[in-house]
Amino acid sequence: MFLIAGPCAIENRDMVFQTAETLKRVCADLGIQLYFKSSYDKANRTSNSQRGVGMEEGLRILQEVKEQFQLPILTDVHESWQCKPVAEVADVLQIPAFLSRQTDLLQAAAETGRIVNVKKGQFMAPWDMKGCIDKIVAVRGNSEHIWLTERGSSFGYGRLVVDMTSLVEMRKFGCPVVFDATHSVQQPSTQAGVTGGNRDMVPYLLRAALAVGVDGIFVEVHPQPEKAISDAANQLRLSEIKQILQEAKEYDILAKS
Repeated sequence: MFLIAGPCAIENRDMVFQTAETLKRVCADLGIQLYFKSSYDKANRTSNSQRGVGMEEGLRILQEVKEQFQLPILTDVHESWQCKPVAEVADVLQIPAFLSRQTDLLQAAAETGRIVNVKKGQFMAPWDMKGCIDKIVAVRGNSEHIWLTERGSSFGYGRLVVDMTSLVEMRKFGCPVVFDATHSVQQPSTQAGVTGGNRDMVPYLLRAALAVGVDGIFVEVHPQPEKAISDAANQLRLSEIKQILQEAKEYDILAKS
């Protein structure tokens, strides 16, 4: 398996570097390929909360992480015009779940030649992701370098559930499939307009997804999750990440043997 991990939002350089350094060391010890993830702008917030440091400063910090730690970078794009400048730094452009059907955004990301990670909308069936793939293929001519990420489905108000069969369905398209464990435990807009969650459930969902069989896992990690400006309730503690990844790798090896 490969790993996508990092803090949800770029809050400041020191926090990002602390997280990247720890993740780099842990993944080197465990023999796991790491893609460092963090967002320069949390544009799809429920309320008018803090959004991050912005694109210019965020990309500067991510470029430093890339150079100092020799890590590939993944970050979100929200508008078509962002794809080209972001691709100068990021190795993977991520399409947020709420924007997964936006044709212009998908095709602008495809034009960069970078890997495109499309997160399945909470409102979409797994087989609907074929349309996202087709939009990218219309630009590139093939389905190489497309990842599909499961992050839970809406189940009424303020609740997400994960249908593990969606992982099987999406693998039929021949693209690497990623399971996003920390966003799958979100409880949208349950805390006075702020998203809640339950990080204690993350390891259990990870085990289930790895048992089904996925190519990569996605977890957001923070040195002090309670103080995070985004996803404070579901980000994992940096101090606990090694044990969680060690167990995840064991499940991955067992499933793929």
